[in-house]
Amino acid sequence: MHTIHRKELIAPKFWRFVVAAPEIARRHRPGQFVMVLLSDRGERIPLTIAHSDPQAGTITLVVQEVGKTTMSMGELEEGGQILSVVGPLGTPTHIENFGTVVCVGGGAGIAPMLPIAAGMKKAGNRVLSILGGRSEELVILRDEMTAASDEITFTTDDGSFGRKGFVTHALADLIAEKGKPDLVVAIGPAIMMKVVADLTRKHEIPTLCSLNSIMIDGTGMCGCCRVTVGGQTRFVCVDGPEFDAHKVDFDVLLKRLRMFLPEEQEARERYMADHACRALEGVAHA
Repeated sequence: MHTIHRKELIAPKFWRFVVAAPEIARRHRPGQFVMVLLSDRGERIPLTIAHSDPQAGTITLVVQEVGKTTMSMGELEEGGQILSVVGPLGTPTHIENFGTVVCVGGGAGIAPMLPIAAGMKKAGNRVLSILGGRSEELVILRDEMTAASDEITFTTDDGSFGRKGFVTHALADLIAEKGKPDLVVAIGPAIMMKVVADLTRKHEIPTLCSLNSIMIDGTGMCGCCRVTVGGQTRFVCVDGPEFDAHKVDFDVLLKRLRMFLPEEQEARERYMADHACRALEGVAHA
């Protein structure tokens, strides 16, 4: 069991959990993730580690309420328990002094970007970050990413914060104004990473992306997280989650991400209906 030391709402439907996991905190490296199981009747879900504190023995997880399990996690309280947190899993980010590194994060992808940007800066890189979201409140972890960056640009789809437009617009302008960086790292929705890869491929800029494919066990056994990279099958949980973005077949990834949308919607509806019934029962007994 893993105790929740702190829980904080950082944006609509976005929670930051600080969870006791001493061994994971000691071994964690940027780019890695954990598999979380809330209860013995739940499902395992992958969550990227946004921060680790080996001295305190804790890891930080940023969770967006999207499906049944993340909605359930949003109901947990400080002092509560999570049944299982397994990790760190995945191959760590390769960090060295590349020169200038541009970190492009979108939505929930900003959370896994944070330790990578911090690690790149610590290695001596000049870190230029571009963060985006649909609106101001969905551009998360702004203070933390500012501290991990030498320069930072914010974008929003609706223009409510920073410059109006997408992160790819800001990236194109950055390349035009400052020249080609030595490396681009992109984490966010699959379509965002695909557009970033298309842009940087034209400029021959090395680009990494962190993939968010469907995952069950996190150890390479189930095969659900398979993706096509360079024409070959790779497993995100053990071979990734980071890959050369120019070699990823994003069309295949996007298709696989849509495979279980009806089942996911049904699970959400059942969960919400069940909670509505419980709320009505509470009113009736009051």
